[in-house]
Amino acid sequence: MPDRNVLWKLWGVSLLWGCNYVASAYLLRDFSPIFLSFARLVVMSLFLISVAVINKSMRRPTAREWGLLLFAGIFGTLFNQLFYFTGLQYSTAGNAALIIALSPIATTMLSRMFLKEEVTWLKLTGSIVALLGVVCIVLYGGKSLGISKGDVYLLLAMLGMSISLLFIRKLTNGMTSYEVTIYSTVIGTILMSPAVAVEALQGHFHGSHQLLTWLLLISVAVIGQGLAGFWWNQGIAVVGPSTSAMFMNIPPFIAIIVSFFLLGDPIRAAQIGGGILILVGVMIANMKRRQPREASASI
Repeated sequence: MPDRNVLWKLWGVSLLWGCNYVASAYLLRDFSPIFLSFARLVVMSLFLISVAVINKSMRRPTAREWGLLLFAGIFGTLFNQLFYFTGLQYSTAGNAALIIALSPIATTMLSRMFLKEEVTWLKLTGSIVALLGVVCIVLYGGKSLGISKGDVYLLLAMLGMSISLLFIRKLTNGMTSYEVTIYSTVIGTILMSPAVAVEALQGHFHGSHQLLTWLLLISVAVIGQGLAGFWWNQGIAVVGPSTSAMFMNIPPFIAIIVSFFLLGDPIRAAQIGGGILILVGVMIANMKRRQPREASASI
């Protein structure tokens, strides 16, 4: 069953992205936010281009596909990365996790509005249950969230990701997920260059001088973004953007577990309960509706 293999890959993407959260938190000690995002994208682009050259399986997109790729790169890479890292400077990690976790619901609604994709009660129920799990995780400290300039940036980052999924779904009707991943990532990386220049002009640009830190960055870019990107776009092509987006609720839970073992961060009861809700929500959203049994043929 091909759908089952794709779903396993989406689980793998969730695991990799959860680990990326911890790795990024560590890397931000030695890199400025926008430069860190840009450096990872450059490494990822070089990796993807190398794969394309070796396989020699890339085709030139049509004029319409170039347009869709441009918008996918603008929303999914440029806007998402730029607003996300900028938002983190003015908001909190808890707010970021909660706002980004709204992406599955936003993607489901956008898919219904623009792609006419069916929205089942299972998907809606799973989205709500998973979102409640994220709320449990980020609100365990009892602090009020509030609305700040950073929260607005994070909301824009979430919307950018959700909108890009719609363009990717359109693209995968005529292109392979492999081709979409390479083209959209390279386009988004090029478009982010001016943002890095602005960061440098403002005097906020800095990077690490440690080889091991750069090796970690390369590993995160190649495995956590390159490989995961292939699997992610394949999932969108096979099971649809709203179902794929459900797996974006899992990385916060993964990050909490990884942070406990690698960084020594405590795990609280509310976090465990929230993690269980997230997993249950994803499973509900991916359940197949039972079809009524056909009447037995008469003898």
